[in-house]
Amino acid sequence: MVQRIVYDVVFDKSHGHWSVLKEGNKRATANFPLKPQAIEVARQLAHKHKLGQIRIHGKDGKFQREYTYGKDPVRYPS
Repeated sequence: MVQRIVYDVVFDKSHGHWSVLKEGNKRATANFPLKPQAIEVARQLAHKHKLGQIRIHGKDGKFQREYTYGKDPVRYPS
């Protein structure tokens, strides 16, 4: 089974920049001064995989939004 590859866009307070982190990695894949730049690169990276996802966080670290690429996960009615 193909595993979904997840990238997080987070603000690195200690260095004052936005980072793209691949889930499971300790080091950033890329760093950017502006959030839209980090989001665009995260999208490009996620699109390279059969199943990709990006999760976007605010400066405070709180989750804001996610995008999935490839087959969407199963959604159950509430």
